[in-house]
Amino acid sequence: MNIKIRQLPRLAAMSSALLLMAGHAVPGATLEVVVRHSFNGAPLLLDSLRYRNAAGETLSVTRLSYLLSGFAVEREDGTWLEIPDQYAWMDAARGRTHARLPGIPGANYRALRFHIGPDPAGNAADPARFAADHPLNANLNGLHWGWQGGYIFLALEGRYATDPTDLKGYAHHLARDPNRTRVSLAAPLDLTQDATAWLDFDLGTLGNAPRPVSFGRDGAATHSRGGDPVAAALVANLPGSFRVMQVVSTIPALSRPSPLKPIDLPETYTPYRFTMSGSFPLPDLPRDNPLIEERIALGKVLFHETSLSRDGMLSCASCHLETHAMADPRRYSIGVRGQTGTRNAMPLFNLAWKNSFFWDGRATSLRSQALMPIQDHTEMDETLERVTTRLAATRDYPRLFTAAFGSSDITAARLGLALEQYLLTLTSYQSRFDRALKGEKILDEAERRGFELFMTEYDPRTGQRGADCFHCHGGPLFTDHRFHNNGLAPDDADPGRFRVTGNEADRHKFASPSLRNVSRTAPYMHDGRFATLEEVIAHYSGGVHRSPTLDPNLAKHPAGGLQLGIEDQRALVAFLKTLAEDEP
Repeated sequence: MNIKIRQLPRLAAMSSALLLMAGHAVPGATLEVVVRHSFNGAPLLLDSLRYRNAAGETLSVTRLSYLLSGFAVEREDGTWLEIPDQYAWMDAARGRTHARLPGIPGANYRALRFHIGPDPAGNAADPARFAADHPLNANLNGLHWGWQGGYIFLALEGRYATDPTDLKGYAHHLARDPNRTRVSLAAPLDLTQDATAWLDFDLGTLGNAPRPVSFGRDGAATHSRGGDPVAAALVANLPGSFRVMQVVSTIPALSRPSPLKPIDLPETYTPYRFTMSGSFPLPDLPRDNPLIEERIALGKVLFHETSLSRDGMLSCASCHLETHAMADPRRYSIGVRGQTGTRNAMPLFNLAWKNSFFWDGRATSLRSQALMPIQDHTEMDETLERVTTRLAATRDYPRLFTAAFGSSDITAARLGLALEQYLLTLTSYQSRFDRALKGEKILDEAERRGFELFMTEYDPRTGQRGADCFHCHGGPLFTDHRFHNNGLAPDDADPGRFRVTGNEADRHKFASPSLRNVSRTAPYMHDGRFATLEEVIAHYSGGVHRSPTLDPNLAKHPAGGLQLGIEDQRALVAFLKTLAEDEP
C-alpha cells in the first residue's frame, strides 16, 4: 500500500493572551438544525446490543460521528440559496446534535439541503488552520485521516453477533470525495423569523434500504475504497435515512458558556508565545488562564516543590522524569511512606490538546488534575490548606505569586492555575519521524515498513493486512484522546473509565496515550504490565482478550489479534522508535 503523507508545514506559534475574540452579529434569519438519532423510529441507545438489521444480525452502535456541509434552502421558485462556509460536526456520544445557520435572507422556503462530508475544498484543506472550536478542527472531531489527508465523512462503529456466543466488531468509515452524499428534505421553512428544523437520522434505514448491509456478506469494515460494497450501500441509503419531524418558529435555548475573563492577571505581564508543529490542530487553550511567562515560571517551580507532599520528600517531578519524557520508569509510582500506587504514571506532554486527564478521565481540566495527587493518600497525602499555608510562610513564594497573579495571596485555585500553565508548555513535535517528513532525515527500510503497517487497516476482504494502529493513534498527535478497551486481560479491581461514569459500556476502558516518545516511556499500559514495545506489539498480534466492551476496531479482527509475522512486529517497533525526541 502506498501511503501519501503531507510535508510538515512550518512551525506555528501563537500568544494565548490574544485568543479572546468578540462575536459579531449576523443579519438575517437563523435556522437551527437539530438532529435526533434513532433506530427504526425509536431513539438510539448507544452501546445496546438490541438492534437487528435486514440480514437478521444483532448489533449495537458505540460510535456515530459525522460531518455536514453544503447547506442550502430552496426558494419558492425552485432555485437554491447556498449558505456558504457552514460546517457542522454531529456526534451521538458527545451530544452534538445542533447546526446553527445564521444570516439567511428572510423569506419562505420549501426545502433544506445538506451533504454528508465536507466539500472537496474543505476535505483537502490543511486541518491545522481551523480554530479550536471549528467543526473541521481535527482534534475536536477526531475524524481526520491524519497523514493520509482528508476527513472521515461518517464514522459508524459497534458490535454485532450472528450467534449470541460470537460477538464481533464493525467499523464503517465513509470517506473520499466521490462518496460525499447529498440529502434533500422537503419542508415548509418560514424564515421571516428565526426557526428550528427538527430532523431524524434513522440508522435502521441507513443499514437496510434501499441496499441492505450485511456484516457476514459485505464485511465488517469499510474505508471507502473504490468498489467497496459497504461504502456504496451507505451512499445509497443515506439520503433516505433523514426525515423532517417538524419545523417551529423558535430557536431552542442552548447552554452556551459565558465569555470567560482572565483570572487575576497582574497589571504587567509577559505573554508566552505557544509554539507547536504547523501540522498540529489548533488547541483550545484556556481563555480564563492565558499563558504568561510569570505564571509559567511559578508553575515550574511548584512542579518541582517537595513541600507539596506530607513528608517533604516528593514533588510532581518525582514521578514525571524529563529523562523519560515526563513519565515514570517504574511500573507503579511510589508515594509517601513508600506506598505503591495502582497505575503507571502517564507521560506529560501535548496536554494542550486533551480535555480529560488520568487514565480514566476523572479530571476535566489540567488545573483540577494538578491538585489531585497532592491530596491523594497514596501519593503526596497532603491538604491544600497546609500546602498554601506552608508556601505563604516562605520568602520566595509570595513574590512569585505576586508576579503571576498581581497579589501575594496563595490559594489552592492559584496553585492549580500555575501548574496548569507550566504543563501546557510541555510539547513534543520534533522527533526523528518529524524531521524525516521535512526531508532532514531518512527512515530505513524497516522503519518505512513499520509506518506502512501502522497506517494500514486489517481487512483481508480488500487485501489489506496492516496493523490498524491509526484508528486509535493516528494523526500528528498519535492519539485520538478517546477511551478504549484494547483487549487486555481484565482486572476487576480496576474497571477503568467505568469507575468514573458508572456506565457498563465503559468497563475496562482506558485513555489511549500518545505514541510520541513511546520508546522512552516504558513500561506500558495503565498498569505497566508490558515492559517493552515488543511485548506491546505481541499483545495486539496474538494476545487480545475478547470481552463485551472490546473496541470495535479490535473486535473485527480474528480471535486473539492480527497474527503479525515476526518481521512485521519488528518493523512496527522500529517505526515507533522514530517517534522519540532526543533526550534532554
